[in-house]
Amino acid sequence: QPFGDRSKVVIEPMLTDQWFVDTAKIVGPALEGVRDGRTEILPEQHKKVYFNWLENIEPWCISRQLWWGHQIPVWYGFDLSGEGFVDDEGDGALDQPEIMRLLIEQSLLRGDERHHAAADFAEVVTEFGDVLADLPTPLHHARVIEVADRSAAAEAIAESLAEYTISQDPTNLVYPVWQDPDVLDTWFSSGLWPIGTLGWPEETEALKKYFPTSVLVTGFDIIFFWVARMMMMQYAVLGERPFDTVYVHALVRDEKGKKMSKSLGNVLDPLELVDEYGADAVRFTLTSMAAMGRDLKLSTQRIAGYRNFGTKLWNASRFAEMNGVFGAPRWQPGDDLSATANRWIVGEVARTRLAVDEALAAFRFNDAANTLYAFTYTYCDWYLEFSKPLFDTDAADETRNVMGWALDQLLILLHPIMPFITEELWGLSGDRAKMLIHGDWPTYGTELVDPDAEAEMRWVRDLIEKVRSVRGEMNVPKSLKAPLLRVSLDDAGQTAWTRNEAIILRDREAGIEGLTPTDAAPKGAATIAVEGGTFALPLEGLIDAGAERARLEKSLGKLEKELGGLQGRLRNPKFRENAAADVIEETEEMAAQKGEEVARLKTAVARLAELG
Repeated sequence: QPFGDRSKVVIEPMLTDQWFVDTAKIVGPALEGVRDGRTEILPEQHKKVYFNWLENIEPWCISRQLWWGHQIPVWYGFDLSGEGFVDDEGDGALDQPEIMRLLIEQSLLRGDERHHAAADFAEVVTEFGDVLADLPTPLHHARVIEVADRSAAAEAIAESLAEYTISQDPTNLVYPVWQDPDVLDTWFSSGLWPIGTLGWPEETEALKKYFPTSVLVTGFDIIFFWVARMMMMQYAVLGERPFDTVYVHALVRDEKGKKMSKSLGNVLDPLELVDEYGADAVRFTLTSMAAMGRDLKLSTQRIAGYRNFGTKLWNASRFAEMNGVFGAPRWQPGDDLSATANRWIVGEVARTRLAVDEALAAFRFNDAANTLYAFTYTYCDWYLEFSKPLFDTDAADETRNVMGWALDQLLILLHPIMPFITEELWGLSGDRAKMLIHGDWPTYGTELVDPDAEAEMRWVRDLIEKVRSVRGEMNVPKSLKAPLLRVSLDDAGQTAWTRNEAIILRDREAGIEGLTPTDAAPKGAATIAVEGGTFALPLEGLIDAGAERARLEKSLGKLEKELGGLQGRLRNPKFRENAAADVIEETEEMAAQKGEEVARLKTAVARLAELG
């Protein structure tokens, strides 16, 4: 026996009349609209679900016995045909025997009612003229009234006829109708959402302007229930697709890839996350993980990391304010720039804008977020550091102008993902004519890219990063500075060094004391190769070579053991056959990371071996 999931009592079926949609008559355009590309479903894999449902569609029951919803717009009335009735006296007035004979000859059984559909009662009144027209005088002049249900209708018509029998006043005659008590299926009502929200059935300006709509964002579990119904109903009603693109977003799971469930206790409440980490951090986390076709594995640690990212924006703005950027005019595209670092960051902004636009147009929201994340670190960790010595040169004002412009562009590009912090910083960082949300999206492109400046600053960054890497691998204390030995360097490299020497020597993590020419790298020095040249960093005297070598060899042994375990798992056919795709992918990524770390430590150990 079936039991109700809430009441826990036996479910007893009761047959009632139900309204159905003959979907076979309206499904064709919805199928063709996706097949011919008028409506695109992304990711592509979800088209299969769409076609599978619609190609095997059944008649759709739209009657629901609920207390809420749109009441079915159908009214019922008794089938009073008047067929075969004769007015004995022919006087156009009915006496009691004639009324009784008329009623006896009618079919008043449940299910034999006449019905009409209309938008409201006022409209349906005229529809029931087909019933009244066949009735004898004076019944065909009866007023159509609305009552609650069938029982009320029977009482109303009986009372009306009784009053008429006594008074012979035809104005007392009524023909009662009642509306279907059922409501429409939720998906029938919401299936008209694209046009219902724009004022349909009226020909509103909003409907003319916004329909068909552009993009629908929805979940995979309602592709048939909602998306397919909207497609069928809009084509049936207006003969047009409801939207150009359907973007099916992923499912948010817990950090281990399990579906969130109260029973499992792994639910992350968005409101609680917003309270703890801020809305911007939550939004950026979800966006950065929104790879098309892949579920999100959400963790509080990741959200906390992006909260720190927001803090980085605050700190960058504070640095700009401390250096007089907020009150300075903004650089404008087309203005000449003298400093290489300024020309470089302008090009970086342009490339970022192009990459973000491309990612958004292709619905690769994670790529857009990760591009902005990378540029923010480029701006904060590199450009702001490069700018410090420029404030002591003739390019100081130019640098303030460019720094302010680049910060503005970063806030604009980040605004769709992190609206709150960007709006706040936008208001604090200058006198604005309008809020950021009302700002114009930038349109500049590769015309702002300076290839020479790009190459020069790439060379500078490469040198600094490699020196930092060597010092980090060798565990050189940050407080110790060391000279950098120039073994060989071409003219372009020498020019890059000369023009950016102040920037290079100022970098605290690189800890370069100065540049010393040499014919060959001394024993035990770390060799650093850059484009067009070779440098060497002497390690003798900076570290305890024996102790450092022992530390690295211990770490190397542990890493090699971990890597061996991962590689063994990946070589096991049963693991690849039985493990989930995301688990295999995660294992491959971990193995690749461990492999890179092993190679790096082996290089470091070899360098230390040369020191003896």
